[in-house]
Amino acid sequence: MIQSVQRPTIPEKNFFITDFRAVNDGVTDARPAIIKAIDAASNNGGGRVVIPVGDWYCKGPIYLKSNIELHAAEGAHLLFSPYAKDYLPVVLTKYEGTRLYNYSPLIYARNVHDVAITGKGVIDGNKDSEFLSFIDKHDSDVALLRQMGAEGIPVEKRIFGEGRFLRPCMIQFYDAERVLLKDYTVVNSPFWVNHLNYTNHAIVSGINVDTHNANNDGIDIESSSYVVVEKSKFQTGDDSVVVKSGRDYDGRQVGIPSENIVVFRNNMGGEDGVALGSEMSGGIRNVFFTDNILRNGTSAFRFKSNLDRGGMVENIRVRNMEIDTFERLFWFQMNYPGELGGYYPSIYKNIVFENITVKNVETVFESHAPKGFPLQDVVLKNIIIKNVESDNPIILENVKNICFENVKLNDQYINATIDWY
Repeated sequence: MIQSVQRPTIPEKNFFITDFRAVNDGVTDARPAIIKAIDAASNNGGGRVVIPVGDWYCKGPIYLKSNIELHAAEGAHLLFSPYAKDYLPVVLTKYEGTRLYNYSPLIYARNVHDVAITGKGVIDGNKDSEFLSFIDKHDSDVALLRQMGAEGIPVEKRIFGEGRFLRPCMIQFYDAERVLLKDYTVVNSPFWVNHLNYTNHAIVSGINVDTHNANNDGIDIESSSYVVVEKSKFQTGDDSVVVKSGRDYDGRQVGIPSENIVVFRNNMGGEDGVALGSEMSGGIRNVFFTDNILRNGTSAFRFKSNLDRGGMVENIRVRNMEIDTFERLFWFQMNYPGELGGYYPSIYKNIVFENITVKNVETVFESHAPKGFPLQDVVLKNIIIKNVESDNPIILENVKNICFENVKLNDQYINATIDWY
């Protein structure tokens, strides 16, 4: 599958922002020069827009175009404006799986092909970002957007932005083909960090995500296909690697699954190491996690859905993992909180975990599924857990054909197939 992922083709021509009068003082707005460099590269068939060594201030979003590589050189520090008004006008985007018009992501690319962000520089969302204050004010706007999505209100009428309190992503690709994200470091993200939405053929390699604000998922792969995430480090305020496919009716209406995804040789740490959902209404299939390290957090593997979602998750393989300390090892939370009172049960099936070594957990396997729609066909094979702290390490509610094969908890082995529904 990895060999099937297409890399972007971008001309090897450099366009230095300093040639367009960018000033390296960390105060003067470099955005006009960055925009001019991107336009110049685009008008010449594409190329690499180089942010060289130094401190650079960007008063507003950067919009990428096709055939453009944004390259932050090692020693470059790109600091974004802290003011929400600088990220207007609104753009078509997504918030927690629902389409809307909202503040622009800090780096944004829509309807593009052959695009990259590279280099060993630092991309900084600003620790003083006004968006961080939105967290305590957003509840009514979140509820309004979800209701709009559930009722099928036209996207063109879902206008948020100024006067509303929904945070934008740090980096978002919306409807893209052939994307490369490589080597850069991200700090101080306002919301989700790297968001691939409706993106086909993407490679994420060697990035460093070190940001600990609320909802700082390391990378969200949403309704996207042929994606590789490799050799990256995630230290996040939420999940490290998440696979999604839209929320509730809005996600089912679009109906684009996430599929054919490989996540390997990454170092992960956050609230959850690996998560699927809870926005998975378009379906998720053919996802492979292999040879990753998960450090510590709340749950190592968390699969989420609720009765508002619908959608099917199938053909998931997780293998050759080293895990440190988590409260829960495997958590299937198919009763994740919902707000709309729907009855669209999600189906999770054909999932295999194998060759996993764990230092410490409290709960080994916890599953909650709605009546009549059990979690089914899950295999746990060759799993060694050195220290299980709970007296009740396995919690099952509505499961079918859950197979434990050579699973070691402390000094005891489990070999059994369980139906409990």
